[in-house]
Amino acid sequence: MDYKQLGLKVGLEIHQQLNSKRKLFCHCPTVLRTDDPIFTVERKLRPTPSEIGEVDVAALKEYMRGKTYIYQYYDTNCLVELDEEPPHLVSEEAKIIGVEVSLLLNSNIIEEIQVMRKTVLDGSNTSAFQRTMLISTDGYIKTKEGPVSILTVCLEEDAARLISQDDSTKTFRLDRLGIPLVEIATGPDISNPEQAKEAAYILGQILRATGKVKRGLGTIRQDLNVSIREGGRVELKGVQKLEMIPLWTEREVERQINLVGIKKELNSRGSEKDLELKIIELTGIFSNTSSKIIASSIKKNGDVYGIKLKNFKGILGKEIQKGRRFGTELADHVKTYGLSGLFHIDELPNYGITVDEVNKVKTKLKINELDSFVIVTGKEDICHKALEEVFERCKKAFSGVPNETRDALEDGNSKYSRPLPGRARMYPETDILPFTIDTKLIENIRENLPETFDEKVKGFIAKYGLKKEEAERIVYENPELFEKVSTTLDIKSTIFIKALDLSKNLEKEEGYVTDDETLYLLFEKVSKGIIAKEGIEEVLKRVSKGGDIEKVLSEFSSENSSFDVESAIEKIIMEKRDFIIEKGDRAISPLMGICMKEFRGKVDGSLINKILKEKIEELLKSS
Repeated sequence: MDYKQLGLKVGLEIHQQLNSKRKLFCHCPTVLRTDDPIFTVERKLRPTPSEIGEVDVAALKEYMRGKTYIYQYYDTNCLVELDEEPPHLVSEEAKIIGVEVSLLLNSNIIEEIQVMRKTVLDGSNTSAFQRTMLISTDGYIKTKEGPVSILTVCLEEDAARLISQDDSTKTFRLDRLGIPLVEIATGPDISNPEQAKEAAYILGQILRATGKVKRGLGTIRQDLNVSIREGGRVELKGVQKLEMIPLWTEREVERQINLVGIKKELNSRGSEKDLELKIIELTGIFSNTSSKIIASSIKKNGDVYGIKLKNFKGILGKEIQKGRRFGTELADHVKTYGLSGLFHIDELPNYGITVDEVNKVKTKLKINELDSFVIVTGKEDICHKALEEVFERCKKAFSGVPNETRDALEDGNSKYSRPLPGRARMYPETDILPFTIDTKLIENIRENLPETFDEKVKGFIAKYGLKKEEAERIVYENPELFEKVSTTLDIKSTIFIKALDLSKNLEKEEGYVTDDETLYLLFEKVSKGIIAKEGIEEVLKRVSKGGDIEKVLSEFSSENSSFDVESAIEKIIMEKRDFIIEKGDRAISPLMGICMKEFRGKVDGSLINKILKEKIEELLKSS
């Protein structure tokens, strides 16, 4: 794609948790909990007008969904998180880190800082707003394709953790609510997908260079703002994987191009004024249906409703992203009301819906040759809201690409989340006075800024004799732990990196974040020869599933004497005697695999290999 011709503009928003001792507006610790909560609180949230008298469109949409919010409370929470007590003064530690990050981004600290309330009605904040404050503006970073402006650097409180949800409720955990975040927003200066990835990487390097940010899954969240000349501004939320940023950008560009094509097709057929919202009940048509979804809904006292979409024949079946059609877009809107999806004319007959049922729907909805229809099933009020949403989205199709917030999907695509918030969501915090940051403090921080990423990499190469790739990986992931391990233990860099990789994989699979204390203890045992390096993976796996690190390490301590290892290997050799005689020295490799599986990392691989070779040689000589 010619991104210059398309007029591609990309901006980044980075939200990074700070590794501070306390939360931003209270003195609770910044720790996440996995045990059962002390109690729960239920809330309903309602939108309020901003200081300019407007209600934010995104907040209003969330309110219309009618959800009840359940909050899990711990003894490491306080009344501030429950919104039963005013916020405390802003964390001094968080302020200092915010200034440090700003200076590293060449950004200008503002004279007076005002804490603001940002309306958020999805349940992730007990107060129905998030507190945020602008720290600095007008910075920049350098990329290979030129500078990227840093519009703002803000400090804000993190949201509560979503634990579960169903049609009517959302359950959140209050442990994360209030953890300090630094939010960095770039200008729309990024002109291609690869530059977006590079800019995100550079920002990540700068944040890691401070040594004052949290690590692990969910501690850094990236959003992409993407637009093309004929399209709209779309915010992609949950862009977690750096390597996926180019694909997410490409797929959003593809989506916008296809929506522009749909706009042109629709306008050649008519206008949005031709659309008329008439919700018709269709339950009787499906009284004996073979559609499992519809039959199940009717059995639960649900009904079937449909609307006519004039001039939309073939539009809902058009692909707008790989594997996703315009009908999928509409289904995303329907699902926000708790329904499982929708059926439309371009995919029927299918899913147990027969030709006869389709024809009866066409007749009842008065479908002409160029018309389409959408049907949903469920409770009347929910179906009406969902179809009204579908109707409004179809009206927007005549204008092209709506400005909206979307959730990034694992395959590079995205799905609708909510309308794009506007200026009406912000208003001043009344419980905290504006404040300034002392100029002497700013200068002191400036004079003691940490090394840049590149400087630290060069230092690690010189000090520890690392390859460039190793140094970059270690400096980006956990330089502090590596320095501690390298100065006190005999651990190779390759083993350190392997443990980091294993920890990261377990974090994705199990949601478990391996803390530095656990890793250091493991490295200590390996360094002393108590745990074989081959046992690192199994130890980490067991700990990630809830095993106590001390108990797991004691199980893997090499209590086996050389005689025990020899006995076990001799047993394997006797069982595979014929195989060894047939294969000769070529039997070593497959038998090594069997032995490693037998010892499960409890014995050093080099010792196993040495004994195995000796025993095989003895057998071959005697034969």
